[in-house]
Amino acid sequence: MRYGVLGTGEVGRALAGRLVELGQEVTLGSRTRDNPVAAQWATAAAGRARAGTFAEAAAAGEVVVNAVGGPVALAALRTAGAEHLDGKVLVDVCNPLVFLDGEARLDPVESDSVGERIQRAFPHARVVKTLNTVNCRVMVDPGRVPGAHNVFVSGDDAGAKEQVTAMLGEFGWPAERVVDLGGIRSARSVEMYLGLWLTMFRRFGSPDFNIEVCRAG
Repeated sequence: MRYGVLGTGEVGRALAGRLVELGQEVTLGSRTRDNPVAAQWATAAAGRARAGTFAEAAAAGEVVVNAVGGPVALAALRTAGAEHLDGKVLVDVCNPLVFLDGEARLDPVESDSVGERIQRAFPHARVVKTLNTVNCRVMVDPGRVPGAHNVFVSGDDAGAKEQVTAMLGEFGWPAERVVDLGGIRSARSVEMYLGLWLTMFRRFGSPDFNIEVCRAG
């Protein structure tokens, strides 16, 4: 499988690196072709790893992963080009985190989500929201946290969610730990979880934690 990962930050590099380890071909995309972080990553990963622009990464990938920050996600995807996203599974892992007067806020929140905005802007992409409820190290190595903790998927395309669930399985998330929350509108709930995640991070002093969904019966 060929993946285009948009974003050269810690999240993008973690996802891209794990995919390469799993034997996938990955193009790590950034705003410019000469991005030094992307170039260094591609050199270190070698073999099946390449660096390119957002458009080059999206064009190369059979699956596209949006790993840029929530506030710039739409701009990055427009730069990638709708023609390179149409018909493809678009995995959105970002959060709507903004800082106002030094305080972390969510925008959008409650009445909308980044996941929904992406689906509206790119109606022919098959958007699946997932992995935004855990730290990037836990995203690709859930065994860092003991127990049967959960990850979530949201999206309107059932086939796309099945494909993403399979990708999560390669990362180490058993299918029974992947909770399908329904359509892309449910991305609002997992994006709003960021407030609680930040509070727990401050309380624990480590990002290596997650939640488990327990049901009666």
